[in-house]
Amino acid sequence: MQVSCVVCAAEAGKPYWDCGEYSFVRCERCGHVYQNPQPSFEDLEARYADEYFSYELENDELFFDLMMKGLSDIGFEQRVSFIAPRSFLDIGCATGMLPAYFAKLGFSAEGVELCEPAARYGREQRAVPIFIGTLEQAAFPDARFGVVHASHLIEHLRDPGVFLRECRRIIAPDGYLVLVTPDTEGLQARLFGARWRSAIADHLHLFGRSNLSRLLKDCGFAVEEQRSWGGLAAGIAPDLIKKPIDKAAKRWNFGDVMLVLARPLPVSST
Repeated sequence: MQVSCVVCAAEAGKPYWDCGEYSFVRCERCGHVYQNPQPSFEDLEARYADEYFSYELENDELFFDLMMKGLSDIGFEQRVSFIAPRSFLDIGCATGMLPAYFAKLGFSAEGVELCEPAARYGREQRAVPIFIGTLEQAAFPDARFGVVHASHLIEHLRDPGVFLRECRRIIAPDGYLVLVTPDTEGLQARLFGARWRSAIADHLHLFGRSNLSRLLKDCGFAVEEQRSWGGLAAGIAPDLIKKPIDKAAKRWNFGDVMLVLARPLPVSST
C-alpha cells in the first residue's frame, strides 16, 4: 500500500534505502524516512504471535534494563514523584515487566500489547492489567494517565500521527509522554544507511529528532527533553574504539536511539 509522509503529508518520496524485499524513501519536503509501500495492518498483526512472544520473554531483563537506564538519564522517577493522576500506561508492554515495576512504586499501572501470548503472560504472571490490541481499540477515558510510555513502538505503526493524538487525549494535562525510538540523525544511521540495524522490515517509520519533534507539536505536545545513546552497535568495532564512541554519543547526543520526553500543550479555546 502506497502512503504519504506522516510528518508533512507530502506525497513525493525519493528512493533512499533499498533493503531487498522492502525499501525506504525519504520525503523530499521534510526528510522523513519511511517504508513505501507499506504492509497492511493484518500483515503486521500476524507478525506478533508465538515467535514474537518467545523473543520478548527471552529478552525481558535486557529490555527492562535498557528502558530503566533511559528513564534514569532524565531523572524520571524524581519528575513523577508527585504527579497526578498517579497512573502509568506502557504501550507495547510485551510481558508487562515495566508496568509491574511502576505498580510497586505505587502507580496504577496498565499495559497495551498486540501480541496475545505476551499480554496473557503479563496478566497471569505479573498481575498487570493488559489490553490486548491497539491503543485506539483500548478506548481509554480522556486524561486517564499521568504517564504514557512507549519504547520501540512508534516506528512499527502505520500511522504514528493517529497514535500520538490518541496519546494526547488520554494523558492528563500535567502528564508526561515518553517515547523511545531509533534516530536517523544519529551516527549509526548516517554511517551505515541501508545496513543500519534499525532499517528492518518491521520498522515502517524511522524518525530523526527534528521530525519527531515536529510531529509531536502537530499532535499537541511540547518536547521537554531529548536524550540519545548508542554510538556503535556491538560487534562493529573492538571495545577500545566502541566504548569511547558510545560515551561520546551519550554526552553529545548523537546516539543510535533517542528518548523523547514530551508534555501536552494546553488545549486552544479557539
